[in-house]
Amino acid sequence: MAGKMEQPPRFRHTKIIATLGPATDSPEQLARVISEGVDILRLNMAHATPDWCLERIARIREVSAQVGRQVAVMMDVKGPEIRTGPVEQAIKLVPGETFQFFIEGASPPEDGRGVAVNYANLPNDVEIDKPVLVDSGLIRLKVIAKDHERVHCEVVIGGNLGSRRHINLPGVKVKLPALTDKDRIDLNAGAEAGIDFVALSFVRDAPDILELREYLDGISSRARIIAKIEDQAGVENVMAIVKATDAVMVARGDLGIEIDYHRLPIVQRQIVTACQMEGKPVIIATHLLESMIHCPVPTRAEISDVSNAVREQADAVMLSGETTTGSFPMESIDVLKNILATIEPTVPYQLNTEIKLHEPKSKMLRSAAVLAQELGADSGIVVFTRSGFLGYVLGAMRARGVPIFAFTDDECVFRQLLLPWGVEPFLMEFTDANPEETIVRALDTLRAKNWRPSGATLIVITNVLAGEKTIDSLQLRTID
Repeated sequence: MAGKMEQPPRFRHTKIIATLGPATDSPEQLARVISEGVDILRLNMAHATPDWCLERIARIREVSAQVGRQVAVMMDVKGPEIRTGPVEQAIKLVPGETFQFFIEGASPPEDGRGVAVNYANLPNDVEIDKPVLVDSGLIRLKVIAKDHERVHCEVVIGGNLGSRRHINLPGVKVKLPALTDKDRIDLNAGAEAGIDFVALSFVRDAPDILELREYLDGISSRARIIAKIEDQAGVENVMAIVKATDAVMVARGDLGIEIDYHRLPIVQRQIVTACQMEGKPVIIATHLLESMIHCPVPTRAEISDVSNAVREQADAVMLSGETTTGSFPMESIDVLKNILATIEPTVPYQLNTEIKLHEPKSKMLRSAAVLAQELGADSGIVVFTRSGFLGYVLGAMRARGVPIFAFTDDECVFRQLLLPWGVEPFLMEFTDANPEETIVRALDTLRAKNWRPSGATLIVITNVLAGEKTIDSLQLRTID
């Protein structure tokens, strides 16, 4: 969120993520998106190619430099999805009719009432009388018979079945790998381009995260991992997933299909609480402003939904179709900004009491958050970090009304600090031989960019030399 700004910037705790697509990926539209205040741009790789990824990331970096404001890039890999195969033309499914799904390599039915699936274990995993949901649940079928190659279904809710539609099997633990071959190819391109985050779809348990982390290490990528919780297995293993990952996304599209829809608000709250206990960022995604794909204003229910995410103190909210194929992408971003600006000040000033602080330094950071809140509106916390640890922990404290100014000399860490709640990152060289010079330049930067006025009292977290030892310190500094 830091950049070249003439007017005093308006601080926002909750971050905004927008998905890049035809409505926003031209240089002109991209410049508007970045200037509007989006913090992270998501690349949905479900139907994208490595070349598209490389081109878009290069364009993002170029446009960011032109407008004087950096954003982070999240690659959302396809993950272990079950999809139907291609069809020459959409198949009309009528309630009461029979239809079959057959594994790749099996012969299609003579009457054409069937489609291939990319999951060979489908006949083994499904059970008689259980549902098969297609195309985000718009089409619903019930299993009536099966053999080693085919699943015979009765259509319950019909519709037109096109090519490569996503299949949901509520309650079924599929045996697909966490990473597909396509994911690995996409990640190689992302690592080459310097992605900042990787969102892994359909995370079922902690080993899925560990597999991705091992792969990223192997290709020398420093990207942080975002676990997408989108099925019952992910919900059941949420605590283990939260501990293993760097951040979590509540991906409500598939999650709302995989679990009973009326439980979705409760599950969302449980996931947010689990993240806050471990101090991990959490993103609320999917259908935030779905109506704005076609309409210039949101529904009242959507406004309430986004407001609820702010009250739950999610780190970020994410737009998908609204900014990829929607007719009103800029208006959607504006609506989010307006809701956040209105609702954030109404949330009680209370620190995160759920968080587990495992290190003495983390407890010192909590003291800094308490002190900053007591100092009032012109205060803030200044930290210097090369790993991002201090910024992430302070963001997890949820010190309402207190900006966290995180200075780093690492460009990758700088962009990754755009995710945690309440953190405003700055990229600045450090003077290791003279820490005082680094502090003075940081305070000068805040004053020059109008982030804090002269006379403001800030809490500064930094290392100081005590003889031959380096110790952590909490200081009060006044901007000259």
